[in-house]
Amino acid sequence: MGMSVIIASARPDEAEQILKLQYLGYQSEAELYSDWTLEPLTQSLESLQAELAEHRSLVARLGDEVVGAVRGWVDEAGVGQIGRLVVHPRMQRHGLGRRLLTALEAQLAEDGATRFELFTGHRSLGNLRLYRSLGYHETDVREVSRRLSIVTLAKPGEASLAA
Repeated sequence: MGMSVIIASARPDEAEQILKLQYLGYQSEAELYSDWTLEPLTQSLESLQAELAEHRSLVARLGDEVVGAVRGWVDEAGVGQIGRLVVHPRMQRHGLGRRLLTALEAQLAEDGATRFELFTGHRSLGNLRLYRSLGYHETDVREVSRRLSIVTLAKPGEASLAA
């Protein structure tokens, strides 16, 4: 009998597991952009612990193992800022990123988000495909270097659609 993946709030004692997952999950992004200084790869445990305490943080658990994570918060303009969506490489392409993202959107909507925003690199085609399939559209592209442009995507919250 197999275990199912549970989406739940991150616990403070999971910070180290999340950091290791983040490091593992962002290796492919680092290779794609030939840049191993990406923030998710250089973040300290203390910085991550502070984020977990200050923001909504969800994990996907398979038994006791954290196999996915995402974080977000609602800014002063009512925009749900979403970041650091990561899924263990062996668990990718099973809808886990979609589940994490939609669960976080629901929590941020409860916190008052009327719109959601996230970003990814321009070469991260899988990420872009996922976000577009969930209703996100490109709002900005900012060149960071010759190798990297940041694509910002946004979508209205459910309350905005009903108005």
